[in-house]
Amino acid sequence: MADFKLEDLKTLREQLGTGMVETKNALVEAGGDLAKATELLRLRGAKSNAKRSDRSTSEGLIAAKESGSTTTLIELACETDFVAKSDKFIALGEKVLEAVAAAGAANLEEALGAPAGSQSVSELIGDEAAILGEKIELRRVELLTGDKFSVYLHRTSSDLPPQVGVVVAYTGDDAETARSIAQHISFANPAYVSKDEVPVADVENERRIVEEISRGEGKPEAALPKIIEGRLNAFYKQVALLEQDYARDNKLSVKNVAADAGITVTGFARFKVGA
Repeated sequence: MADFKLEDLKTLREQLGTGMVETKNALVEAGGDLAKATELLRLRGAKSNAKRSDRSTSEGLIAAKESGSTTTLIELACETDFVAKSDKFIALGEKVLEAVAAAGAANLEEALGAPAGSQSVSELIGDEAAILGEKIELRRVELLTGDKFSVYLHRTSSDLPPQVGVVVAYTGDDAETARSIAQHISFANPAYVSKDEVPVADVENERRIVEEISRGEGKPEAALPKIIEGRLNAFYKQVALLEQDYARDNKLSVKNVAADAGITVTGFARFKVGA
């Protein structure tokens, strides 16, 4: 058996987070060469990552970083809540977020290719996945531009990192109301800011559906236009933020609340882990 220094064994385990036996075996195989043992462990980790490629990632964290006129929102996913709440995974999330935000990445491809020290974000995640022993992936990235931002990160459990994240871009001076709207979005999950943003094809498809339903219910022909519009308005309340009933007071719409506060929502992003 080749000799190796106990200090090297300790160093490797601290750097890579690998187990005692696998670290010792790598040092033995490398003849005590620390650099070679590190390479062996990383290669074995990469092979393990490949085997895990088909596993599902339903846990993880949401993180956001504001930087001047932009804010970056990411979802970093893993397999289990055990890893999701670990210090190593949370630290990885911070590193990934910093790198993605610094690069101004606007999509997943740009984010994975962003520099993270001497490697890319993709390589960083791959290395950390080998250490943590789970499939880890950067699932989503969104870059918002705007005048001002309100960021709301929600923990569904006290021992987990944020599982829901919302960024609201807005103009105006009422930060408290902007944050309240961000909280509303975390709960109500709209898809668009206003009903004008809803694709025409989606509106026409919904119109066709509610018309078929209304006719199937035997509604009077003369009443159909009003009934259809009413049901379309209900559809808009589901998908358009400004049309929704305000979570804190359902007698008000979000549009009313924003107008009263003198703010204009110019955009938003909402991520929920696994959704």
